[in-house]
Amino acid sequence: MTTVTTTAARSAATTTAPRRSGRAPLPARLGRIAVLTALTLGAVLSLVPFAWMLIASTHSSSELFHSPPPFLPGGNLLRNLAHLQETIGFGRVMLNSLGIAVVYTALSSLLSAMCGYGLAKYRFRGRGLLLGLVLATMMIPLQVLLVPLFQMMASLGWIDSYQAVIVPFLANSFGILLMRQGFLDFPDELLESARIDGSGELRTFYQVVLPCVRPQLGALVIFTFMGQWNGFIWPLLMLNTEDKYTVPVALNTLTGLTHVDYSGLMLGSFLATLPLMVLFLLFQRQFVAGLLGGAVKG
Repeated sequence: MTTVTTTAARSAATTTAPRRSGRAPLPARLGRIAVLTALTLGAVLSLVPFAWMLIASTHSSSELFHSPPPFLPGGNLLRNLAHLQETIGFGRVMLNSLGIAVVYTALSSLLSAMCGYGLAKYRFRGRGLLLGLVLATMMIPLQVLLVPLFQMMASLGWIDSYQAVIVPFLANSFGILLMRQGFLDFPDELLESARIDGSGELRTFYQVVLPCVRPQLGALVIFTFMGQWNGFIWPLLMLNTEDKYTVPVALNTLTGLTHVDYSGLMLGSFLATLPLMVLFLLFQRQFVAGLLGGAVKG
């Protein structure tokens, strides 16, 4: 009798108990839909300038000022590309920018990593003062440095040369501080173990320490490449020969006093963004991880 009563009670409890659904509550679902809608709208809006550049590059400059403006691709893409190549030698200036940006990014990233490692893991007199000087250099605007740097390049005979564009800004204070923050989290016990095993300082740095800070290094590579690729004022001052122009300097020549080649500017600007997109797609994981590397402790 007791067994029958217990079974009946369990059955009644099972019948009257509310069934748990795997779906989230309605307010949570509405909030998620609102967030996804806002993100989708932001992504679409961020793509509008690129879409307009692509559409404008397929029309002539006069067609861009029609009312209403064109919203569909035209048929002048190949003609505009040929005119861009004939006017400024776009393929050559793309190679110039790519070579300068790659060399600068490699050297500057390596130098920043070495300086950041020294400031993070070595104890020496004046380390705090040196770190303060690195921070202070970030407060100096570029315009203040143009005249003395120009005089230095002229005294070295480097005017109108690629090394004048690359060398003066290899010591990147932002990169040094970014890499220092990454090296601060690296355990000192691993360094001591590597030294006990007979590893030299350079070997320890390249084979033990540097692979562990790839997120910060990837973020630094993207920032450094973008900064050099988009650089305009300093290459404009240093480079006098058209064959050595970078992309921003060459595109600036399309803007005259009485005529502006808007179609060429749109096409050149769109093509100039492609290497940056490819670079970000290659290093996007390291970029996000490097930016968030110091946000969470544990």
